Formats: sequence, C-alpha cells, structure tokens
Amino acid sequence: MPDESAPIDAKSASLDDPSKLFNASLDAGTRRAIDIREGEEVDEIAFKALFREAVAQNVGRKAK
Repeated sequence: MPDESAPIDAKSASLDDPSKLFNASLDAGTRRAIDIREGEEVDEIAFKALFREAVAQNVGRKAK
C-alpha cells in the first residue's frame, strides 16, 4: 500500500502523460492515479503540468 496516492481526476485516463507519472489504475477505463511512496522523488514540473491539464479539462478549456 502506498503512503500517498494522488488520484488526479475521474477522467484522468484521457489526460496526456508524457512524463509517465501515472503508475496506478493504468488499466482503468476512466481514471488513473499516481502512487507516491515515502522518500520517492516526483517530477514537480511534470506533476504541476498534469494537474493544470486536469483542471483545464474540468472547466472545459485547453491547458497552457
């Protein structure tokens, strides 16, 4: 069990993930998640970009 899990969005399966941050629920039809274990490094820039894309998707516009 991971120490933390960051489910980005209920529709996260449709988000681009060029940095391969998603590492959980990869075979799910609509959602994917990011499991972060204690001490694990996360690409902060890629994580913020992915989060912004999820927000933009939810408000119906394209991420910058």
